[in-house]
Amino acid sequence: MREHWAKRAKRSRNERALARLVLSRSQTPNPPLVVTLTRVAPRKLDTDNLAGALKSVRDGVADWIGIDDGDSRVEWVCSQKPGGVRIYAVEVEVRARHA
Repeated sequence: MREHWAKRAKRSRNERALARLVLSRSQTPNPPLVVTLTRVAPRKLDTDNLAGALKSVRDGVADWIGIDDGDSRVEWVCSQKPGGVRIYAVEVEVRARHA
């Protein structure tokens, strides 16, 4: 989406805070973990745009876990699936990573 930088920054802050808030209702897991972020939307994105679209949510999940999103103990997986005409959502799955 093309938008003014200030509007985009505000949207990113809100997405990050919302992800952290929703997940705060669950018990915080201990690494090592695999976190799968699934974008639900009417249209597919290519892989680099998919990662960018999920960045704010990824940061919110990392905040909830209490780590930096670059921590090697967490494997991040980005995926996508079709949604309805005006359905936009992100599904977050957190599971233990087995060696």
